[in-house]
Amino acid sequence: MLPASIRHCILVALLPLYSVAQTNPVVPTTAQSDTALPDTIRKREAEQPGLKDKTSTSQAVIFAPSVRRRTIQAVEINDKLKIDGHLTEAEWQRAQPVNRFIQVDPTQGKPANFDTDIRVLYNRHFLYVAAINYDTLGRKGIRTPNFKRDFSASAHDLFGVVIDGFNDRRNAMTFATNPYGTQRDLLSFDDLLNDVDWDGFWKVRTSRTDSGWVAEMQIPWQTLRYVRSTDSTQSWGINFFRRRRYSNELSAWSPYPRAFTSSRVAYAGLITGLKPPPPSPNIRIQPYLLISDDRYTGTEVGYGQTAGLKLGGDLKWAINPNTVLDLTLNTDFAQADVDRQVNNITRFSVLFPERRAFFLENASLFGAGLPGNKDTGEGGSMVIQPFFSRTIGLATLPDGTSAPVPIDAGARLVYRSLNRNYGGMLVRQRGIPGSPTTDFVVGRYSENVGRQNRIGGLVTLKNVHATDSLPDRQNGTVALDGFFRLSQTLAYSAMVMGTFGSAGSQQGISAYSQLFYRTNQVVAWWTESVVTKSFNPEMGFVSRSNVIATTPGLYLVNRGKWLPKWVRNFEPGAFMELYHKASTGYLQEAQYNFNPIWLTFQNGGNLGLFANPTFQRLDEGDYRPLGLSIASGKYHYTRYQLIFSTDPSKKASVQFTGETGRYYDGNLNYGRGSIVLAPIPHMAFTLSSELNNFRNVGGYSGTIGLHSIESRMAVNPRLQLISFFQRNTYTDKNVWNIRLSWEFQPLSFLYIVYNKGTYAGSLRATDRQQEQHIIGKLSYLKQL
Repeated sequence: MLPASIRHCILVALLPLYSVAQTNPVVPTTAQSDTALPDTIRKREAEQPGLKDKTSTSQAVIFAPSVRRRTIQAVEINDKLKIDGHLTEAEWQRAQPVNRFIQVDPTQGKPANFDTDIRVLYNRHFLYVAAINYDTLGRKGIRTPNFKRDFSASAHDLFGVVIDGFNDRRNAMTFATNPYGTQRDLLSFDDLLNDVDWDGFWKVRTSRTDSGWVAEMQIPWQTLRYVRSTDSTQSWGINFFRRRRYSNELSAWSPYPRAFTSSRVAYAGLITGLKPPPPSPNIRIQPYLLISDDRYTGTEVGYGQTAGLKLGGDLKWAINPNTVLDLTLNTDFAQADVDRQVNNITRFSVLFPERRAFFLENASLFGAGLPGNKDTGEGGSMVIQPFFSRTIGLATLPDGTSAPVPIDAGARLVYRSLNRNYGGMLVRQRGIPGSPTTDFVVGRYSENVGRQNRIGGLVTLKNVHATDSLPDRQNGTVALDGFFRLSQTLAYSAMVMGTFGSAGSQQGISAYSQLFYRTNQVVAWWTESVVTKSFNPEMGFVSRSNVIATTPGLYLVNRGKWLPKWVRNFEPGAFMELYHKASTGYLQEAQYNFNPIWLTFQNGGNLGLFANPTFQRLDEGDYRPLGLSIASGKYHYTRYQLIFSTDPSKKASVQFTGETGRYYDGNLNYGRGSIVLAPIPHMAFTLSSELNNFRNVGGYSGTIGLHSIESRMAVNPRLQLISFFQRNTYTDKNVWNIRLSWEFQPLSFLYIVYNKGTYAGSLRATDRQQEQHIIGKLSYLKQL
């Protein structure tokens, strides 16, 4: 149970939020306040029914979704179109365009400053979407720093379409592109659970002119999810959005409050007149052929050279619009991006992101837990995940990065509907020296309750097979969770978890509770979490054990007229992180983060200043950052932080984070800077450097560096050469990764990959360890 003092603090902190929710609920639609509408919008009401209900000149308004939804008519055609980004076919002239986008940001509710014309066609195979994005600057106004798939939405010009095929105002499929045809796609549920790394099967081409740019999309019906209906025509939820990056303006056809994203399909309009083919089972197979050459030099990694040939593949079967089965055999992730090395100076474990395609798809269904967000303060540093896919098929190395362990086979079944979602995954990991054959099982169920609430559970089981010297053993986790959207602005989530295993020491519990409030003007949260000492989810991730964490925070979003024109937001805030040891109740760590200045510039850059008074209590046996010999005891100190970044859409941009001040029993100066050079979209270079300068910390004085160079050379979004080099002076390790990627047809790839690692290991001065891998991989996707 939480200490009484903490429980009292929680109640005191929640009362103001409760009062706000009761006395200032969601603002009614602006249809009830016609005087707030500009004359330009009033004139359009007759032409665009429902437009008046969705706009407001007030920057503070979180307006409710309108009952009268904007509508676009889809036009049926018989011929197949050539997708080239030029819209020269006569069929495009048959579609009546819709336009008159409304600003989401910077001036919520005002008409967009640049027109966007949208047309939608379809035939029995594809849905076609075309957008003419007008711009008075033409090609000179286009901002496209690189050709990376799933590019940063805040750094590029982009056009996107959001489709709610179930028309349930909860499920969203987003397809977006920049002016050079680079794809960005994602799945979203309730504008909360996002599968950003989902790669859909679709095609887009673009063209650039002196009056703007054009996007032409071709989306197969088999890629979309929609209901089986006996009606001759269907109506779906749909929205279109555009970011004009030169002026950093975000607009949408069916507007939504700027506190939300385009995936909040409760605000979407309607597309009518659709006659999609009845959903039927469709199958996607993707076999691969891999050739590898591996070389090792050094007493620890061995000496020798091996060459290999590997066959395998994946199968995806959309059994019906709600159910998808994925199978993988002799799984390979040679094309996955390599882990970046990290020098961790905190008391928290580092969460490395998942980068492997099989585990990324539908990750949001299995990704229950407390995500944490140290970068923004929202939720603090605590991360608790009962299931984390990187525990499968990867072995942890001493520097915290991972090395692959072969996966023989895997299966995943996912069901999503208006009422419930569930899924299961089964993976067999091959036994190798030092890592026995292991089975991984995870099951997830969630029930949608009411309009935007859900409750659910998750179960994991890890079965490690017996070896000649060790018996078999098991480890598992059971979790129950809930999410409740109390209003458009206030949400509550909670989860309780327990672990069990062959050894009694693995029986422990964990839980968290979070209240989150977001409007256009205020963002506030209060998170409580607890992890007992024996809680051990071997298929999950916990950033810190034996802890009770209290992490409340708040920041304001101010757009007063007193601000300089080059400033879009002034966002002062404060948040704190308190960590008590669960087994003793003693306060182990406290950080009070005061953020008097946070400026978001009109061009997308930022400037922030922080003061962080800190308390640390180190007991015997507690984790020491970087293994430094810091004496046990209590430490009080204050650190100061500066964060600065420039416009990320420009040809040259800079990011910098600097800290200074006391650190335990000494001083630490920290700096991390990066320069991005993108002279043309086909070329992008990133140079980064991180330095930790210790002065008398645990008796150590010195500087530890982490340096990297990245490059991306692209003929087009489908043919790219990506290179990465990183040097860590702390581990004396160098890493190279070079990857040539050619997508010769949608989701069919040829990869040539070169990886090399050199490090000192335990023979620091006498024997340099090295390993080198050259891999060629061909995969081919066939839609049946």
